[in-house]
Amino acid sequence: MPRTILLLSGPMCAGKTEFGTALIGRFPNRVFRFKTHEWIRERTKVAVERRMLQGAGESLDRRTRGRWIRDDLARDITSLPDDCIVLVDSVRIKDQIDRVREGFGHVVTHVHLTAPREELARRFRRRRGPVQEGVSFRRASSDKTERAIEGLAAVADLVVDTKRSSSQDVAIRVASHIGLLGDRHERLVDVLVGGQYGSEGKGQIAAYLAPEYQVLVRVGGPNAGHSVFGYPPRKFYHLPAGTDANEDAQVILGPGAVLHAEDLLNEIRQSRLTRGRLFIDPQAMIIEAKDRKFEERLKKSIGSTGQGVGAATARKVLRESWGGRVRLAKHASELAEFIRETASVLDDAFADGKRVLLEGTQGTGLSLHHGFYPHVTSRDTTAAGCLAEAGIAPGRVRRTLLVCRSYPIRVQNPKRGSSGHMSRELSWAEIARRCDHSARELRRNEKTTTTKRRRRVAEFDWALFHRSIALNGPTDVALTFADYIGHGNQNARRFEALNPETLLFVEEMERVASAPVSLVATRFHFRSIIDRRSW
Repeated sequence: MPRTILLLSGPMCAGKTEFGTALIGRFPNRVFRFKTHEWIRERTKVAVERRMLQGAGESLDRRTRGRWIRDDLARDITSLPDDCIVLVDSVRIKDQIDRVREGFGHVVTHVHLTAPREELARRFRRRRGPVQEGVSFRRASSDKTERAIEGLAAVADLVVDTKRSSSQDVAIRVASHIGLLGDRHERLVDVLVGGQYGSEGKGQIAAYLAPEYQVLVRVGGPNAGHSVFGYPPRKFYHLPAGTDANEDAQVILGPGAVLHAEDLLNEIRQSRLTRGRLFIDPQAMIIEAKDRKFEERLKKSIGSTGQGVGAATARKVLRESWGGRVRLAKHASELAEFIRETASVLDDAFADGKRVLLEGTQGTGLSLHHGFYPHVTSRDTTAAGCLAEAGIAPGRVRRTLLVCRSYPIRVQNPKRGSSGHMSRELSWAEIARRCDHSARELRRNEKTTTTKRRRRVAEFDWALFHRSIALNGPTDVALTFADYIGHGNQNARRFEALNPETLLFVEEMERVASAPVSLVATRFHFRSIIDRRSW
């Protein structure tokens, strides 16, 4: 049974066809349109000419008292999916509306479109469509049924003047009236961000959580790689880290994303993503070869990954005033099958009550605005910044999860300290001594996902942690690399099995954060997460 049967009425050129097209474009795969002039032709075999169609329709109405629309509708909706929206374009007399209401009851909504007569005449003169007019506006509008059609406004559930509203405006107004836009206050989004300098292990946490969501969103660009355990391990540079962990979820790259088209296509092929599952916003920025070339000098000066994200972002900010023409995702023909305005995809998801996981990249300590400038990245890496890039309102957020590792790291550069501030730096040998780990194994494993450079390491920075808490307001914290506190933690499967030092460390994190440490990662393995969540 359809969720709604939408009966559309209105005079010629009131904008019924344009509205129907806009509604279908706004809610594809949910709205199914039936044109009554096609039912008339199917029944009577008349030509596609206005006067003949009007006459044939009036004849059907006299014989059936308007039942023919209800009967044809009942026949054709049997093959449609449940909970769809059926648009009948259009009804012309009250008997037709009454018969449909008698047959389908409360699921019927009647919308009447109108416009001033002079506006209708102007549109008629410019009209091009499937129905051959063959007459002037004056003569076409003199038809008995056409003359009376504005009277249907009195029995309509919603009346819209299309001179004062565009087809997109009408689509939003009607969608709101029939409940397609959902509850604007329902909190369906969980945000995952890093609390330090990136490489906190967000990828493994995101992949673990991904099966609980119907939509996965990622922001940022390929200067951050998220690693997920597997055989072999998988690295995600553009796509959400949970893409392969939940093959039923929709995948979204929002308008604030910065994309290297060739590398992204390789990831798409690896994950076997298809049209209808992956959605790339047309406003996302494309990285060009000149962007990566420009950033070569930044690799040594500030520890940049040199992926071109900052240069491309700068060109987007400056529009075409520097660095040549800006190419957005909508201009990239190689991505064309995946391009769609992601705001509408998210609106559909929210209307359906789907849960959304927004995966941030890098860490709060690298925020362009809140990090240790100039050794920062080219975007705001906080939860608020991620929401803005994705195009999601803060009021949609249910949980914010801040991921922190036991010992924060930054990339190591040939020029000592050139990758930026760290409080109380340590050696990997010292970490190995403390946790009874292999120093050689730590140095081998601790290389950046994107550039493969060695990492610097430091004591847990409580001041940075406190600052990250203030900036992100997390409801939950995830602690990763618990095995660096004690190598034996690798074998822990329950929270109480962690060593005493780790338990004390978690207690102190919770005091500083005023939020629970809800997830603890003990190693890079598919059985690595201790889950303490209450949600």
